[in-house]
Amino acid sequence: MLPRRPSRVVFLSGVLFAIVVCFANPVRGEKLRDLVDINGARDNQLLGYGVVTGLSGTGDDISAPLAVQSTLSMLRRLGVQVEARQLRLRNIAAVVVTATIPPFSRTGSRLDVTVASIGNAKSLAGGVLVQTVLKGANRKSYAVAQGGIVIGGYIEKGRSGSKIKTGSTTVGRVPAGALVEREIATKFVFDGKLYLTLRRPSFSLASDMAKLIEENLGEGSAFPQDGGTVAVTIPKEFVKRPVDLVAQLHKLELTPSRRARVVISERTQTIVAGGDVRLAAVAVVHGNLTIVIKETPVVSQPGLLAQGQTVQTQESQVEVQEERSAVQYINGAATLSDLASALGTLGLTARELISVLQAMKEAGALEAELVVQ
Repeated sequence: MLPRRPSRVVFLSGVLFAIVVCFANPVRGEKLRDLVDINGARDNQLLGYGVVTGLSGTGDDISAPLAVQSTLSMLRRLGVQVEARQLRLRNIAAVVVTATIPPFSRTGSRLDVTVASIGNAKSLAGGVLVQTVLKGANRKSYAVAQGGIVIGGYIEKGRSGSKIKTGSTTVGRVPAGALVEREIATKFVFDGKLYLTLRRPSFSLASDMAKLIEENLGEGSAFPQDGGTVAVTIPKEFVKRPVDLVAQLHKLELTPSRRARVVISERTQTIVAGGDVRLAAVAVVHGNLTIVIKETPVVSQPGLLAQGQTVQTQESQVEVQEERSAVQYINGAATLSDLASALGTLGLTARELISVLQAMKEAGALEAELVVQ
């Protein structure tokens, strides 16, 4: 057991050192375009139901009749009278089609669409999406989609029944497969003002942003409404050119204050610390208790002249192994570099360190928000 302890220390120290290197770079300002959205200039989601044809026997079967009914309805609208038994069921599949239409999209603009099977199709590879109407949340039609489907996975089968599958074969995309047929009116100027919506609401960031804008547009040109919105009054020279004003605001740089946060993923045993993380002085005792139970079968067999029966019993042996752990005292850590050095002295694995960090947070020694995923 003793030779393993140094390797744990080196590994953990290496991980924490990598984190320190990532955060040790000087903080640089960020463009406002990466911090805010313009209220009113937003994306909209579109949804539609369609049919994929041209599959080589990997579509829906008779137990999922949606595709058959839809195909019959489509052919009848085209003037073709056909019965269900005349269709090759496994060559078609019912799908849900989704897309996102960005702001200021004009008639004729193209959108990427995602296609997902809603039946029991095995694969959409090689299929073609038949013209599908895409509607918004208000049930109005805004685009139509059609085209060949591209999928990111595949499935191959052998004659013996063995198969190999990579990725998803029932979800695909049609690049630039949708055409915008109706424009969505976009308004981003309200009573001579712009409203900047922070992507990560923060009172301090909203206040700093308003001060920065005032320095460039003049006093009183911006004020924070709350922690998530900054109102900007459009100057006279930009009243007829609000787009130029937005472009100018997007180029401004601001250094946002980082929240003290430690993110823990117990699934992947990953720990990431960032921001203004602080650690108060704390004493830590961490030990391992291992209980080993061994079951050994024992056969009891009577003598030749005895009238007994052979009986099998279990003999249990319980061992308790507990490592002795000394009390580790950690001085307060004022910076992220100090925090990494302090935790590295514990010599714990990632799984053990997760438990220690949670305990430190409960004890009030870790001055940061703890996020467990």
